[in-house]
Amino acid sequence: MLDETTKGVFTIAATPFLPDGALDFDSLDRMIDAYIEKGATGLTILGMMGEAGKLSADESVAVIQRVMTRSTVPIVVGVSAPGFAAMSELSRVAMDAGASGVMVAPPMGLRTDAQIIGYFQNTADVLGDIPFVLQDFPLATGVQISTSVILKIVDACPTCVMLKHEDWPGLEKITALRAASDDGARRISILCGNGGMYLLEEMLRGADGAMTGFGYPEMMWLVVDAFRSGDIERARDIFDAYMPMVRYEAQPGMGLATRKYSLAKQGIIAHPTLRKPGAELSKKAMGEVDALAARQSKRLSDLGL
Repeated sequence: MLDETTKGVFTIAATPFLPDGALDFDSLDRMIDAYIEKGATGLTILGMMGEAGKLSADESVAVIQRVMTRSTVPIVVGVSAPGFAAMSELSRVAMDAGASGVMVAPPMGLRTDAQIIGYFQNTADVLGDIPFVLQDFPLATGVQISTSVILKIVDACPTCVMLKHEDWPGLEKITALRAASDDGARRISILCGNGGMYLLEEMLRGADGAMTGFGYPEMMWLVVDAFRSGDIERARDIFDAYMPMVRYEAQPGMGLATRKYSLAKQGIIAHPTLRKPGAELSKKAMGEVDALAARQSKRLSDLGL
């Protein structure tokens, strides 16, 4: 089960589709295998970048069950929903299938600290003993969660065992949370998102690893592994080699299309399809990604990777 000591790299899984928009289960199988081969110590499915909001309830259940039968690493399932009934049902299905925990983002519309704290207290009540990840992603949710509010949620909700940190900029938040833990607050796991754009700095600030996606998912493990071995300079070199592609993928509105294009080019998924509504890369953009990939390959070769 997910707990406060969880570390490593939980790759946010894309959801593969056929050109007509149907779920592509063969690609899902290959993708899960590839993520694990490329260093994932866990997987997170049905997240925002997994197009969870575009799936029907039955499709979400089908994806959960397929991944659970394939994966050899712990699975976190995104269960964010407008209402608690849907969240509770999907969480039950996920845990019955063998998930290690669930992830919850606050709904748009929460404005005050009291509303945010109350929402996650209700979440904890609804989920019961299921461990959950608090997803702090204000760029997507519009909900600003301060450090002090996170600490109050952690104190009030023992089943909140992890923060998915995606505030931007947010390095000072990690420092403040770790300082609070040193002063006696309950320490929880912090895994970071934002496509890995700040991963090395986040690790230096006290994060426990990554929970994000990228078209070349091995980047997260290579950086985290080098960091843990104490070779910060090599971690920097690896991080620098991938950074142009990370930067390109970070474009708002185009990130998932870029990521799926990269995964398809590597043969990990069969098609770069996003379910509608979703962006498509132009031929010009594809050429830009291809050029970045070629330069990335050369820099990695120079590093012996």
